[in-house]
This record gives sequence, C-alpha cells and structure tokens, in this order.
Amino acid sequence: MFDDFFVRALLAGIGVALVAGPLGCFVVWRRLAYFGDTLSHGALLGVAVGLLLQIHLPTAVFIVCTFIALALFTIRRRSMISSDALLGLLSHSALAIGLVVLGFLTWVRVDLMGLLFGDILAVSENDLLLIWIGAVCTLSILTWIWKPLFAATVSQELAEAEGLEPRRTELIFMILMAAVIAISMKIVGVLLITSLLIIPAAASRRFATSPAQMLIVGSVIGVLSVIAGLLSSLTWDTPSGPSIVVAALIFFLVSLTPFVNLFSSNLGASRNIGHE
Repeated sequence: MFDDFFVRALLAGIGVALVAGPLGCFVVWRRLAYFGDTLSHGALLGVAVGLLLQIHLPTAVFIVCTFIALALFTIRRRSMISSDALLGLLSHSALAIGLVVLGFLTWVRVDLMGLLFGDILAVSENDLLLIWIGAVCTLSILTWIWKPLFAATVSQELAEAEGLEPRRTELIFMILMAAVIAISMKIVGVLLITSLLIIPAAASRRFATSPAQMLIVGSVIGVLSVIAGLLSSLTWDTPSGPSIVVAALIFFLVSLTPFVNLFSSNLGASRNIGHE
C-alpha cells in the first residue's frame, strides 16, 4: 500500500493532467507555447507578491498571471512591438522581478527549487481540494467556449463573421491558462508547467483522428505521465516534477515510432471507410 502523501500526490497530478490535456491541445493548435512560458514565469512573481502581502499563494499567482495576460491582450493591439518580442519582454521581466523581490524577503524562508521544479509530494488535502475544484471549473468553462474557441483557432476572420466574438473567447482562454498555472505550480514548478501542457498534447496527435479525440487522448497521456513519473520517482528517488515531464517525453517519443505511424494510418483509413 502507498502512503497517504503519495496518494495525495497521485490524485493532485491526475487532476492537473485532466485539465492540462485539453488546454494543451489549444496551446499547440494556436502556437501559444511561448505564451505559456510567459505566464509560468509570471507565476514566480505571483509567489513573491503573495509572500510579500501574506496572501494565499495560488490566489496571488492567479492574479498576477491574469494581469500579465490582460497586459498582453491589451498591449498587443496598441503597440508596434511584435507578439514574440512582447512575450519575451513580459516573460523575462516577470521572472527577474520575482527573483529580485524574493531576494529582499530575507525574513521568509523560500524553497526556490520547489517553486521552480515543483514539490508534488508535499501536496496537502487543501491543495488537493483546490486543484480538483479548479480543474472542474476550468473544464466546465472550456466546454462552454469550445465552439467559438475552436472556430477562432481555425480562422479568426470566419469566427468574427459568424458573430462568435473570438476576442472575448481568447481572453477567457488566457484566464483559464492563468488558473491552470496557479493550481499546477506545486505539481511541476514554474519552469516545467508548460511542458505538462505541450508534451501530452503533442504526443496525442498520433493517436487521434479528430480534435475532440485529441483532447481526450491528451488528458489520458497526461494522466499516464503522472502515474509513471511518480512511480519512477518513488522507485529511483528522482525529483517528482521532472520525472513526470520525462515520462511525458517518453510517451511523445513513442508516438514518433513507425508502429504508431502505422496505427494512426489505420485509424484514419477506418474512419474514412466508415464515412463512405
């Protein structure tokens, strides 16, 4: 039997993976990996603000990441700076300011390695409750905005022509990203959060024949990565957060093998036959 702390870690990781899979697919489709990095770096600034003001850390991270998302959303439409340059500016500035503020908090003992790479084995029951409530709310909102978000992903102009308000949907999606980063920071840390979003989603492409299937498979691969990563961490005494990311990477590499290519080709052929 596993200890209570391991069960809590497993349930927390599964909760994050279930919501990171679908969100990660949109990150991959919309090529927003750098945006994910920007928000994850901003999470460190959120931790610094939370410690400075003595407020709930996930709440502080969510507020700061949401502020960064709103700043990006606003400045991008009013500035001549390219999106990638603006993302780089916000990302590295937030990370640097966060580290500087933490440096001034000499009266607070900060586990910097835990913040950067996660400490899933230290998840408490309150953390677990927050993660699952956040995951359920995020998935519910994502289901609600699925149609306009997917339409805007395919074609921004077409979504606007159909009156789906893609800009509002994009803003909601950005806030959902901020929420997921806030609840998953303790799982894999601010430097590895984007990996949990991108790698399972990228691996799911070979196993899915439709966007909806890709969302589901992305979540499944994320859950399997959490289980495999935690078990390997328990067996070989390796850092839990990085172990989860390495497990996800292995699933991605497996998805590139010729056997999976043949499997995905057969899936596509079967789907075509079913529609003839």
